[in-house]
Amino acid sequence: MRIGLLGTGPWAQLAHAPALSGHEELDFAGVWGRRPEAAKELAERHGVRAYDDADELFAEVDAVAVALPPEVQASLAARAARAGCHLLLDKPLAPTPAQGRAVVEAAAEAGVASVVFFTTRFQPEPAAWIAEQASVPGWFTGRAEWLGAVFTSESPFATPWRREKGALWDVGPHALSVLLPVLGDVRRVTAAAYGPGDTAHVVLDHTGGASSTLTLSLTAPPAAAGAAVELRGEAGVATLPDSSDGAVPAVKRAADALLAAARTGRPHACDAAFGLRVTEILTAAQELLND
Repeated sequence: MRIGLLGTGPWAQLAHAPALSGHEELDFAGVWGRRPEAAKELAERHGVRAYDDADELFAEVDAVAVALPPEVQASLAARAARAGCHLLLDKPLAPTPAQGRAVVEAAAEAGVASVVFFTTRFQPEPAAWIAEQASVPGWFTGRAEWLGAVFTSESPFATPWRREKGALWDVGPHALSVLLPVLGDVRRVTAAAYGPGDTAHVVLDHTGGASSTLTLSLTAPPAAAGAAVELRGEAGVATLPDSSDGAVPAVKRAADALLAAARTGRPHACDAAFGLRVTEILTAAQELLND
């Protein structure tokens, strides 16, 4: 499968480009970016072509991987789908449900596969834990904490869109990607409030009967940064394990999932439709935060 990369930022450089160029079943064909010089530099680093025109890239590949801010990703992903490209997308899928729905509809109409890269879902130990806990009945409550120090340390990820959208939209998708398959869809976002900095506290009511709380931040003290998920119920207490590997192997597994979905026609659990549902929940939480 020939695949192109949209985006030239830190995540594209550190994770997507190395994963695509090192994947045995992918032919990494080229890079498009909003900054042509950055696209040229990244493309030369991996021995591929830099494209000035995204539509020209779409016409010459079978799939695209996207490492762009959500508002840019949504419009380009829909265009790529209409051009017949399978989609390896980043989270969040889009900044609004309407834009996310446009991606889902374009992919469905074109008959292309989609996978949204929620990092934890493509790391072996966390993924196995999620699948195991999803089969356990009687969960009563869940707690997810995703605390980053992006704005309190020298981080390359202190990008404009993260400053604008905050932790809810950057790390909130990670928390939801773990809780939803275990506790069920969200019936209602029951409460949301800001804490220090961009910290957001969110309370969710799940279809499985459990409730959960999210604590999300990109402004945590560096010594307090980290992620944790805890479930409590009839089976006792379960905690999300750490992963033994990093982002590049996880992107490769997401690419594996896209290849499988494209070959079989069976949607992956983290497809664009799931990404849309995450966007809908984040939007409901944002509305409460804005009140």
